[in-house]
Amino acid sequence: IVVPLLPVYAHDLGGSGLYIGLIFASFSLSRTFFLPYFGKYSDKKGRKPYIVTGLFAYTLISFAFILAPNVETLISIRFIQGIASAMIMPVTQAYIGDITVRDHEGMTMGFFNLSVFAGLSIGPFIGGVMKDCLGLDMAFIAMGILSFTGFIASLTMLPPTWSEQVISQSKKRGSWIRLLKDRDIDGIFIFRLIYTACIGIIWGFLPVYADIEFSLSSSTIGLLVMAGVLTSGILQTPMGFFADRINKRLMILFGGTIIAYSMFIYIQAENVRHLFFANIIFGIGGSIAMAPLMAIAVQKGSSHKAMGSVMALITMAHSMGMTLGSVGAGILMDIMEMRKIFSMGMYLMLTGLFLYYVFVFTGKKDTKKA
Repeated sequence: IVVPLLPVYAHDLGGSGLYIGLIFASFSLSRTFFLPYFGKYSDKKGRKPYIVTGLFAYTLISFAFILAPNVETLISIRFIQGIASAMIMPVTQAYIGDITVRDHEGMTMGFFNLSVFAGLSIGPFIGGVMKDCLGLDMAFIAMGILSFTGFIASLTMLPPTWSEQVISQSKKRGSWIRLLKDRDIDGIFIFRLIYTACIGIIWGFLPVYADIEFSLSSSTIGLLVMAGVLTSGILQTPMGFFADRINKRLMILFGGTIIAYSMFIYIQAENVRHLFFANIIFGIGGSIAMAPLMAIAVQKGSSHKAMGSVMALITMAHSMGMTLGSVGAGILMDIMEMRKIFSMGMYLMLTGLFLYYVFVFTGKKDTKKA
């Protein structure tokens, strides 16, 4: 809901490109710091307590945005929101991983990601329409109401913690050192970090770019952001189906190549149609890469008996990438032409593809299926 609003809102408050980057980076920074803790302890104490606590905190934080008088306060609120987020997404993904049937990891995570991307695609459009029709405060109120709805649903509908598979099965869990020695985990960590850096560039600066260069309304910017995310969401399940049947590592490389091409289109964009086309291509590349990536993460979480820790690592990569992309692009925005920001994403993605290849295809092969 707030993706198309925060950058323009901060810019209207006088925030520079660096401040806009910090709004996104502060969220990612706090989430990165707390992810290892919540991931590890959800492996020991269960998933539900962290999910419901995080959603309730999100509810309170949503209403705090309304009271923010300046950019510095927005940055502080986003920092606290990042802590709440660390309780939700990786733990939820671990919950899904716990109940996934063997050899159906791609399809299951693809179906779960469909729900995630559906929300991410509809949210920006809702936020843009609400701002145009009812004002900015109503967008934050809507976010609070939806967060509270998720809190009530999780509190009442998820099975009690003692019945969770992670609690009911006594097992020795993998250590952080063992996880980090797995080259597949290293590879998907690096790829996820770079991919999310590109997302940070798009989410943080495409709204400002579209506003300044093309004079788009908030509703149109919301549709623009929605186009890429919705495309990726629709394709998550079929890409998961293919990921269960063909080489997951090659799918990731192919998807990353398409992502790099989409960043090139942003650089060359001359009209709104080009922006929409670039967003859709980015969504296609993301779905091709992320479905097999998450399937590998589930397989590794299961084999290492550390589903929460593996999902926390993947989400850490997401947060670190968002910080890298948003802050790096914010600095570039202040010193060069805005469209050149997207060249940073293209070069980062090409670097990420090379590093992924080095880690996964040139090292000692893992005998486990992936």
